[in-house]
Amino acid sequence: MKTHHQIRRKEAIGQSEKFLAFQEKLSKVAPIDRPVLILGERGTGKELAVTRLHYLSKRWEGNLVALNCAALPATLIEAELFGHEKGAFTGAASSRIGRFEQAHNGTFFLDEIGNIPLEVQEKILRVVEYGMFERVGSSESIEVDARLIAATNADLPAMVANDQFKNDLLDRLSFEVIYLPPLRERKEDILLLANHYARRMASELNLEEMPKFSDAAAAELYDYPWPGNIRELKNVVERAVYKADAVNINKIEFNPFFSVPGNEVPEGHHQENNTSQTEVDLKGHTMGSLLQMDFKTATWELQKILVTQTLKKTHFNQKKASQILGLSYDQFRGVYKKMNLNSAIEPGAKLLFE
Repeated sequence: MKTHHQIRRKEAIGQSEKFLAFQEKLSKVAPIDRPVLILGERGTGKELAVTRLHYLSKRWEGNLVALNCAALPATLIEAELFGHEKGAFTGAASSRIGRFEQAHNGTFFLDEIGNIPLEVQEKILRVVEYGMFERVGSSESIEVDARLIAATNADLPAMVANDQFKNDLLDRLSFEVIYLPPLRERKEDILLLANHYARRMASELNLEEMPKFSDAAAAELYDYPWPGNIRELKNVVERAVYKADAVNINKIEFNPFFSVPGNEVPEGHHQENNTSQTEVDLKGHTMGSLLQMDFKTATWELQKILVTQTLKKTHFNQKKASQILGLSYDQFRGVYKKMNLNSAIEPGAKLLFE
């Protein structure tokens, strides 16, 4: 059975020591029919890692099905996972199978598993333990045989300590825990990946010559911290090839929103080094004061600062802010509400949604 939820098969690319060590761990655990938990930031290529796990496993002929839990409201996650019967809730006009059933005899990839509500976690634990579940609106048990691969960037042990994640489920998911390094820890892979995406884009544009990065452009790519990881690198490189006027690429545009009227960085002012502006926007914090905080608190404060600064940069347009931050609009709205940033917004400022 083929479904539109399946992951297309692609190969990961890299030659760095950390990348190769990660690939070796995937290869070792792939044939073992147990759950695997992958830890990694957004854009690091978690789906490619899951693809490798699936096709090196005994289930390679079965379906590889995925669900990004961050892309769904909490109220819909249960029905997506387990399916529902007709009339189970408003809008359920007919019965529908869930992702677990679609992944029967195959592999089921749950991305951003930390977003799943506790009551649904209990149901997932039962599937992992006993291979049984009920569709929403039904009391009939259904048997399923699917290998579960989960991924997250959340601190699940901390969530367990705060009663936000079930300890039993974390234990069952953690047969093997593999850390997927971010691109900034894989410096040797940056230019390799950049040239790969440049060749693909050149082919798509039917260019006669393969574009080349100048030494200066290559240095920019190498030195950039890549907060959006490989996904961001791909976008940056494809945009550079598309906008290049010659075979040599001399200019790298990391943030296309700086070219939008009103978002330009003033001449002589570089956002990264504008200390006075940073001090103003830190809302009373300095780097020194942040370093005195524990990791969780400092990270939370920095996220609030980033969201607030981005809103100001986009003139409080939430849709543009979400794009700059690499979040879906729903994800941004969730973060904004959770941070309760109304007090951080300038008096009289109007939040825009389009």
